[in-house]
Amino acid sequence: MWRCANFELEVRAPLIMGILNVTPDSFSDGGLHERPEDACAHARALVAQGADIIDVGGESTRPGSEAVSADEELARVLPVVRQLVSEGLIISIDTRNASVAAACVEAGAAIINDVSGFRDRAMVEVAAGCDAGLVVMHMLGEPKNMQLDPHYDDVVGEVSAWLLAQARMLEAALVAPERICIDPGPGFGKTCEHNLALLRATPALAALGYPLMAAYSRKGFIGQLTGVEAAHERVAGSVAVAAWAALHGARVVRVHDVAPTREALRVLQAIGV
Repeated sequence: MWRCANFELEVRAPLIMGILNVTPDSFSDGGLHERPEDACAHARALVAQGADIIDVGGESTRPGSEAVSADEELARVLPVVRQLVSEGLIISIDTRNASVAAACVEAGAAIINDVSGFRDRAMVEVAAGCDAGLVVMHMLGEPKNMQLDPHYDDVVGEVSAWLLAQARMLEAALVAPERICIDPGPGFGKTCEHNLALLRATPALAALGYPLMAAYSRKGFIGQLTGVEAAHERVAGSVAVAAWAALHGARVVRVHDVAPTREALRVLQAIGV
């Protein structure tokens, strides 16, 4: 089980987290759901397609992106979070700002998805002061510089050790371990080869003792592998990666393309794998 506020999420079968970017500049779908009414309509569509969780983000963290103010981010996401919570949806807030996380949790968000992996002490305090589920993600550097020249001596070993250390740090801050999910952060300070190494290491990452998130959807390395340049057209490659990750131990798949991902997971379930 992954405990997320009032929700006890069963993770024996993979959960689908649908991506909802309320931003003008996200790498794949920036500008499509900026208005709250458009964002909420898209969230409802994702749930109808089979999403278990909606991950709402108000700041683009694509490579090279600039940070936005917490006030601007909150103005984008809070009306959407409030509305979707009122409709009974399980909402995750994708943010690295403690004030944004706190306001959204107060509004009913059940999960804090922090791409900076709770490096900010203020975010740790928010986590310790609530009962939301937490996604601890690994990122090398910051979005503005993370892809300039990422280097690891052992990407799987280093990312695994860092995720474990952050999870243990949260536990030391009195966060219950069953609230914690880990994400190796594909595309966040990683080359194509790094991403592939982490994907191949899915079984080992899944064995670290926390639910594992696979968040590879539409990432640049899929385009490098397939030759599909436009991010929104990387559907087949993204579904293949999500299905492979789920088959090898990922318990949450974070995706843009919910319907084909759900279809693929249902086939795997029917096969019995």
